[in-house]
Amino acid sequence: MVHPPRLLRVGKALHNSCHPQVLLVIIHRHLDPLVVMVHLLPSGPPQRPPYDQQFYGPQMQGPNQMQQSSFQYSQCNGKKKALCIGINYLGQPEELHGCINDANNIKRFLATQFGYKEEDMVILTDDARDQRQAPTQQNILRAMEWLVRDARANDSLFFHYSGHGGQTEDKDGDEDDGYDEVIFPVDFKEKGHIVDDLMHDIMVKRLPPGCRLTAIFDSCHSGSALDLPFIYSTEGKIKEPNLAAEAGQSLMSAVASYARGDMGGVFSTVTGLIKTVRVDKQKAETICRTTKTSPADCISWSGCKDSQTSSDTEEAGRATGAMSYAFIKALKDNPQQSYQQLLNSIRVILRAKYSQKPQLSSSHPMDTNLLFIA
Repeated sequence: MVHPPRLLRVGKALHNSCHPQVLLVIIHRHLDPLVVMVHLLPSGPPQRPPYDQQFYGPQMQGPNQMQQSSFQYSQCNGKKKALCIGINYLGQPEELHGCINDANNIKRFLATQFGYKEEDMVILTDDARDQRQAPTQQNILRAMEWLVRDARANDSLFFHYSGHGGQTEDKDGDEDDGYDEVIFPVDFKEKGHIVDDLMHDIMVKRLPPGCRLTAIFDSCHSGSALDLPFIYSTEGKIKEPNLAAEAGQSLMSAVASYARGDMGGVFSTVTGLIKTVRVDKQKAETICRTTKTSPADCISWSGCKDSQTSSDTEEAGRATGAMSYAFIKALKDNPQQSYQQLLNSIRVILRAKYSQKPQLSSSHPMDTNLLFIA
């Protein structure tokens, strides 16, 4: 007879102001030898972010004293402003169907879920009658400027984009895959795209410590569309560059050279791989984390990895972007989620029908066990 595991909850194992936790001890009585598994589980709902300044990274000698990188979480109880962009590219060969709906759905969701006021939200869609509300390159850049204007600590700014996304050659060495991410205004054929470096300069660099920017990119190739340097796994840990995955193609080339008896080719390929992948990846990561961190509280939710596409689909009989739909549904189902929980909730919703893997990134190392607020 196989006995089910016996669960024992053993007191408060770890406690501080941010993370009260309890031990969960699972005893598998049917296994020989006896297996005891110990897990730390959060106790109660996620905690709100701390008020005080947060420090991270190495300490370095400044002119008069030791200096260290720092940031401040936003309490999101100040001014709330939102910019929602939905582009269907009406009448163009690249026409989409759910992006305008996404912008309007996010607008309503922000009002009901987080208390955003209609007069503090700008909506740009390509079915707008007023040309000032059309998602042209000029209007989008102007609206980004409006979003961050006069920003202060504890403000909450929300940026949502649903439309086409793409990639272009990286010019400043901050991308580990060699490509910048871009979004496409409705007039991209005449005016061109908007690159992630420019969006970062406008919407991230100008923010003061303690000001929140929450961004959602429901577009293809959007994993690092805001150029935030810290990307998180579903375990809530900061991802490091995956050198092994990137090395795959070069290693296959080395194997092919070996099979041909071309030892020179093997040596050349492997040496180039070591130099190029290891150095370029680490160099890109260093540049990004040196130039793209911020004392503000900026996070980005993106619909997929930089290498993936993001679906324009239907849910409940209405056209929608998969990421926008999943974000709203996850928080409607459970409004009290940590960043890690919300990332996993979104992935579970999408996994049933789509291959895309949503990403979470931030402008500073953050505690993903804290409550997501906006």
